[in-house]
Amino acid sequence: MRAIVKVRVPPSLTAHRQTPHSDYDNYSEKPELREALVGEQRGLCCYCMRRIRAEASAMKIEHWHCRAHYPRKQLSYRNLLGACRGGEGKPPDEQHCDTRKGNRNLLWNPAEPAHDIESKVQYDPDGTIRSSDTRFDYQLNQVLNLNLAELKNHRKAVYDAIAEWWKKEKHRHRGPVPRARIERIRERYLAARGILSPCCQVAVSFLNRKLARSR
Repeated sequence: MRAIVKVRVPPSLTAHRQTPHSDYDNYSEKPELREALVGEQRGLCCYCMRRIRAEASAMKIEHWHCRAHYPRKQLSYRNLLGACRGGEGKPPDEQHCDTRKGNRNLLWNPAEPAHDIESKVQYDPDGTIRSSDTRFDYQLNQVLNLNLAELKNHRKAVYDAIAEWWKKEKHRHRGPVPRARIERIRERYLAARGILSPCCQVAVSFLNRKLARSR
């Protein structure tokens, strides 16, 4: 997971909230909402960090606090995220992200700055995502199913690529990799505009650890 910075509430959502008897079901401008969510998430699912597109067939509008239990939050933009389809239609053990989550609660919200989501998760060389918080670690596995083999392998590929880069850089410099070099590569993964590479946070997390050790 990566931190999501909520930017600007879509005008149509603001207008809809001000109309009598408004709810999520009778909000007709969901295409605008999808565009906003995909844009601020840089084209990545809020949970598994795989590619999403601003189309109903390629993403879901996730209510972090579900509509069933938190109806007053159904039109709160801070409660809305963009998620992948998550294996919709497959058996439960092959589902992930919002499709698997359903109406269950999560401990931490990637779009809530106070939750500091990036400090709550780590990535192992085999692609496992985990948390030192046992409650959230359980949710990563049992609620979101983020260690499903398909997702785990995708993260492993990103980890392998950045680890190989690190190995080559150490060899090229015949010692420690310069801090400035690490920062430049990290900035490539955090490009200022446009969509990000799927699971890029795996590489960013790796580089952040290297930077912390180089102080």
